Amino acid sequence: MTELTEKIARRRTFAIISHPDAGKTTLTEKLLLYGGALQLAGSVRAKKNQRNTTSDWMDIERERGISISSTVLQFTYRDYCINLLDTPGHRDFSEDTYRVLTAVDSVIMVIDAAKGIEERTRKLFEICRLRNIPIFTFMNKLDRPAKNPLELLDELESVLGIGGFPVTWPLGDGPDFQGVYDRLAKELHLFSNRGKGSARAAEQITGATDPRISELMHPDLYQEWLAQIELLSLAGETFDHEKIRQGALTPVFFGSGINNFGVQLLLNYFVEHAIPPQARKSSLGLIQPEREEFSGFVFKIQANMDPNHRDSLSFLRVCSGVFRKDMTVPNPRGGGRPLRLSYPQRLFGQERESVEEAYPGDIVGLVSHGNFRIGDTLTNIPQLVYNEIPRFPPEVFAYLHNCSPSKYKQFREGLEQLLNEGVIQVFYLHNSQQKTALLGAVGQLQFEVVQHRLETEYAANVRLEAAPFTQVRWLSPDFDPASLQDVYLGSNVRLAQDSDEVYVLLFPDEWSVNYFCEKNPGFHLLKYSSLQGETI
Repeated sequence: MTELTEKIARRRTFAIISHPDAGKTTLTEKLLLYGGALQLAGSVRAKKNQRNTTSDWMDIERERGISISSTVLQFTYRDYCINLLDTPGHRDFSEDTYRVLTAVDSVIMVIDAAKGIEERTRKLFEICRLRNIPIFTFMNKLDRPAKNPLELLDELESVLGIGGFPVTWPLGDGPDFQGVYDRLAKELHLFSNRGKGSARAAEQITGATDPRISELMHPDLYQEWLAQIELLSLAGETFDHEKIRQGALTPVFFGSGINNFGVQLLLNYFVEHAIPPQARKSSLGLIQPEREEFSGFVFKIQANMDPNHRDSLSFLRVCSGVFRKDMTVPNPRGGGRPLRLSYPQRLFGQERESVEEAYPGDIVGLVSHGNFRIGDTLTNIPQLVYNEIPRFPPEVFAYLHNCSPSKYKQFREGLEQLLNEGVIQVFYLHNSQQKTALLGAVGQLQFEVVQHRLETEYAANVRLEAAPFTQVRWLSPDFDPASLQDVYLGSNVRLAQDSDEVYVLLFPDEWSVNYFCEKNPGFHLLKYSSLQGETI
């Protein structure tokens, strides 16, 4: 085994996904705690005089108690190098989460055991399934009254269409939650205290038939629990490592993130059974991570993470070879001088440290001043392009007005930076006398973030005005606006261009889209950017 192969085998790159308030950020902190990366684990419900969660660093995130941007947290656990990508929990920031899922090899899906599978969970699961990403499931909040664990297991099959193998099984729930049974090791982990913050949950390891268990719960409940264990062994899914790697079977763990119950068992099994970095599709076919030449792609850009420096940090997923500090690569958009990849950073939330080398699976932060765009491929392999980043259609629109003409330069600079980061999409109406920016977003909160950042980071005074559109469809690259001269578009349907000057049609609702297609069968509409080539 070569040094590169060994480095790759020891890497685990994953994201945590969930419906809002399922406990994703709390679990993130507890994984860091057990990984030895945090001395103090924060809480999403921390009071003002307590430490905020490590992964939520923007002011607006701390004010609302939600994750808006994705962050990277790298740490070492049991000789494994872990790259944990924390994602926004709120649905209004779905697009950032979708892009993050292009950069991971596995996912941990957090489910509130009292609520079961919710809408946001279903949507994110489908994105993972389209990419065949292996999923590990954590049924959280067993410290509160929860659904029957068999019912939760059934929901995975009936709602998500994936089989679930419970690696651990809960002993009680709510105030009666006593521990979890490791079905593979046949060990019962009894928790003797409710650890919070930096206190690891003290536990005793015993067997399922330990007579002391009858002292912890009602005999009838204990007999029911033993019957469930027996039923799972007879009629449940079998542990199939290959099906897990293919994303066809999800290992299921039960616990309580806030109390640190069952978290270490999840982490132990995850590093052992999650897949290392895999081959990536490209314009040249599959690129194996062991390939000697370096390659990677930019999946996220974030400006002003450090308010003392007006820099921009590009998040690079290394796909093959070895990344080395100060190496040069061709400009990904052609022409110009080669780019020197200086000041690479290893990330831990808002904290950074210089990195000399990075390997497939690692996430590197590249300090730049507008050199990169989301989706850029950085490599020394000629003609290699990773087409990993899709553009998702916005669902809400608003006009952005600059209220201070004297600060137009700050307004323009800020808007261009937010576009490069992928925070928002922008369109300009065709033949409009005033070239007012029309913003497109997945959710309304994205508009608030844009306004907040323009005002606080760029001192721009802006105003938002609701726009009457809910749907956008891209037109083919060779589209000629003159072809619409004798075409009835429909009520409130407008022609516009996106930031790449590709023509789009804006519609007030789904009915208008269907009506236009019915009346104009010769027009080819694309649900995604024409650069992606996907049709509706």
